[in-house]
Amino acid sequence: MANEIKTIGVLTSGGDAPGMNAAIRAVVRQALAKGVNVKGIKKGYQGLLNEEIVDLKRSSVSDIIQRGGTILGTARCMEFKTDEGQQKGADICKEYGIEGLVVIGGDGSYRGAQALSRKGINTIGIPGTIDLDISCTDYTIGFDTAVNTAMQAIDKVRDTSSSHERCSIIEVMGRNAGYIALWCGVANGAEDILLPEKYDYNEQGIINNIISNRKKGKTHHIIINAEGIGHSTSMARRIEAATGIETRATILGYMQRGGSPTCKDRFYASIMGAYATDILCQGKTNRVVGYRNGEFQDFDIEEALAMKKDIPEYQYEVSRALAM
Repeated sequence: MANEIKTIGVLTSGGDAPGMNAAIRAVVRQALAKGVNVKGIKKGYQGLLNEEIVDLKRSSVSDIIQRGGTILGTARCMEFKTDEGQQKGADICKEYGIEGLVVIGGDGSYRGAQALSRKGINTIGIPGTIDLDISCTDYTIGFDTAVNTAMQAIDKVRDTSSSHERCSIIEVMGRNAGYIALWCGVANGAEDILLPEKYDYNEQGIINNIISNRKKGKTHHIIINAEGIGHSTSMARRIEAATGIETRATILGYMQRGGSPTCKDRFYASIMGAYATDILCQGKTNRVVGYRNGEFQDFDIEEALAMKKDIPEYQYEVSRALAM
């Protein structure tokens, strides 16, 4: 099957994540080593529909593995959610001789890949999202960098929170998933961790915990709040009014998407990029690359999208015990 594939494409879609460039680099160089041409599609599915398509050589991906973001760019594309947009995308792929496509992104990107596969374009997905919310895989590109960026920022907020004897609510990203919040809550020694999957909206319980800790002599209180809960600023006002303790909200925001990727993100993204290229050249389609039980594997996209993922109960119980 490998000899039948002459040209593949690669695009990044949805939110950017540190390590995407490592995956792009691996796709390009693994394909070229097999004698397969590579075309880069800029700005995700929107760029595909706009025919923003360029040839990629080995030199095109030199000196990018250490860079955050994605050299191909990314964008949301409402048109590609329609059957007409998907058919147009498939027709453009065929016009440019793109027989297979590697899509680096999250679950929304996979649905686009699934649609192209149904229209005759072989597609392989690579999990690129800082949220760690792809059910079929224990690892997603960018999570390790994002969680380390957030951890370091929270350490700095803790310093000033302690100096001023404040309560600090620090909001981290993750969309509707609480993995960044959970990891940072444990790694930063937070007193409260609010996860979308577990939070019961009992704000009085948090207030009681703050007051109790202050009576025990604790001079600061760190609350890690997940993006899926949000409202950190209004929460801070309510807590200050109820406790009389100065309370500040810090929303870390998009800084968590940026920065040079960690070694783990560079290495895993590189292996995933090469793996995706290999199975695409073998003739596979409608698959997602994942890392599970210590191995790189691939799953059917429909199977992957149907899987459910939740916060591991033991990890959550430990996080609560350590915060006491």
